[in-house]
Amino acid sequence: MLAELRAALPADQLLTDPDTVAPYAHDEAEWADHGQPVAVVRPRSTAEVAAAVAACARHRIPVVTRGAGTGLSGGANAVDGCVLLCTERMREIVEIDEAERLAVVQPGVVNDDLRAACAERGLWYPPDPASAPWSTIGGNVATNAGGLCCVKYGVTRDYVLALEVVTASGEVVRLGRRTAKGVAGYDLVGLMVGSEGTLGVITEVTVRLRPLRTTAPRTVVGFFDTLAECGAAVAAVTAQGLQPAAFELIDRHCLRAVNDWRRAGLPEDAAALLLAQTDLPEPAAGAEAEAIHAAFVGAGASEAMMSTDPVEAEALFEARRLAYPAFEQRGDALLTEDVCLPRGRLAEMLERVEEIAARNDTFIANVAHAGDGNLHPLIIVPHRDEAAKARAQVAFDEIVDAAIALGGTVTGEHGVGLLKRAGMRKELGPGALAMQRAVKAALDPHDILNPGKVVG
Repeated sequence: MLAELRAALPADQLLTDPDTVAPYAHDEAEWADHGQPVAVVRPRSTAEVAAAVAACARHRIPVVTRGAGTGLSGGANAVDGCVLLCTERMREIVEIDEAERLAVVQPGVVNDDLRAACAERGLWYPPDPASAPWSTIGGNVATNAGGLCCVKYGVTRDYVLALEVVTASGEVVRLGRRTAKGVAGYDLVGLMVGSEGTLGVITEVTVRLRPLRTTAPRTVVGFFDTLAECGAAVAAVTAQGLQPAAFELIDRHCLRAVNDWRRAGLPEDAAALLLAQTDLPEPAAGAEAEAIHAAFVGAGASEAMMSTDPVEAEALFEARRLAYPAFEQRGDALLTEDVCLPRGRLAEMLERVEEIAARNDTFIANVAHAGDGNLHPLIIVPHRDEAAKARAQVAFDEIVDAAIALGGTVTGEHGVGLLKRAGMRKELGPGALAMQRAVKAALDPHDILNPGKVVG
């Protein structure tokens, strides 16, 4: 297999030295196991991806695809003896069509780079995961990534029109359409989005775009003495039919970590704060902001305020994006949860997270895409403290169980990967799981594409 790869690919695209291969072997899911790949392939074109996959298929060698490695579920982790196919060099923005409001990109294009290129044309690509400055479109598609503005504008799947995919046999196929509508056959694009590299290797993505937002947003901030009050405020906003463009929760632990790291001067007195932002045109923006403010006060906010200052607003939203790296740089081990609840159960779930933390003597900080019920409890453990790690793993599993019990899902946007397989089995049940495995067997009969992940 290696001889075939050497013959098919330029020398700089095939890495086999263990020291150069090692950094590619896992993503950011620190507690997920990973194996040792025999090689890393770094293609620049679809033809090179197809050649690599075909060689692996002939020899029944596993293929694990990865992008920037920013995933938090172990979905891009190597398995022993695999070829790790890294799309980091496939960074071409092939086309931005202003008339049709779409873009065609290779999978290694960084999210923020696509957004910047679209903005130059007066267009906007909405999905904005917190990792947008580093994560790639291919990885976003593979995990169906969300983000801060997805509460109003939708997740990655809502923007993917078409895909070019290399199948498990090395064949190149095109799925989807460029038209605004289309219902020819099964929705294979929707199937591929979120499949985490288990059904095919994505080599090109066509995404729909929106007009660039031009109105200055209004931001509403509410400070709460308990996480339960935060949850009640989210439920109150939702019950009124309000639709913020972003609606985020940050607890005091995260604010303190960002302050310690960046000297940001953020408030730390309340248990948590909620950030809501409206991007409606005036005067509707003012009316929506006032209604959100009233909902915060009615739910028990110790303080609530409205602002049109973009610098102040950006500082607060930047704190939300920096919560994970702020804890990471302190040197502790970090296990990031990703559960999604019906919004009416958010307050109850937050209370359960606090109970789980206390019961297991485990430090858990909280950030959330509160507007769509997507919680990210951050479980922090001192390095080399095995007893604390064991308690944290129990807490992780109990949070998953609590989410399922409250009618939620075990992953809202990070994907199943390795960490959520047991939880997914509990959530789906045997009948639905059998259907999932049948799809996998049909498209990858020899189980070479990211084996052991998701349904593995």
